[in-house]
Amino acid sequence: MSRVSKYKILSQAKESFTRAEYKSALSKFAEVLQNYPNSKEAFNGVILSEMALSGEDGAEALFDYYEVLKEEDKEQADIVMSEILESMDGSLERLSEVFSEPLRERLEFEDGILYSDFKHLIEENGNFKEVFENIMFSTRVIITKKEDFIDFLDKLIANGFSEMALTYLENALSIYPTEKVLRTLLKKLIKGDSVEN
Repeated sequence: MSRVSKYKILSQAKESFTRAEYKSALSKFAEVLQNYPNSKEAFNGVILSEMALSGEDGAEALFDYYEVLKEEDKEQADIVMSEILESMDGSLERLSEVFSEPLRERLEFEDGILYSDFKHLIEENGNFKEVFENIMFSTRVIITKKEDFIDFLDKLIANGFSEMALTYLENALSIYPTEKVLRTLLKKLIKGDSVEN
């Protein structure tokens, strides 16, 4: 494998990861690693692809963080990401614990409820507005998945919690300004008469 193809394949691997084609990303990162065993970028890519393939919620966020770090200082980014992944023992089981531990602590210390439990309460009661009003001042709804966040925003808008939904959306769009689903929700919210400037 020539130097040129190494960088070309790394570039293809990153594109695959970005498009959520994790299997393809994994095989490309692995191909580079096989020919360049000391490539930290390929090693980190393999681990992140494995995480994403096994459904780890944090994989995409870590990948994005890694890309941002690389723009500032490539060599330092490789070291920082390797340290993060090594501190997790490189094991997906350990990784799962690391991601879920802060969540458990937040649930205990913040009187929180996971979104899946919140949805279960709605299914039992059949009324989003009533369940949400009963818990909104005493309990935090803790959301860990993008789909759940979007579902939550959609339900807030549909049930007349427009100002609250707008606050969440503004915060989310400041972090993910190009996220199409968030922009669609914002347009839906703006079209509603209940939204004030």
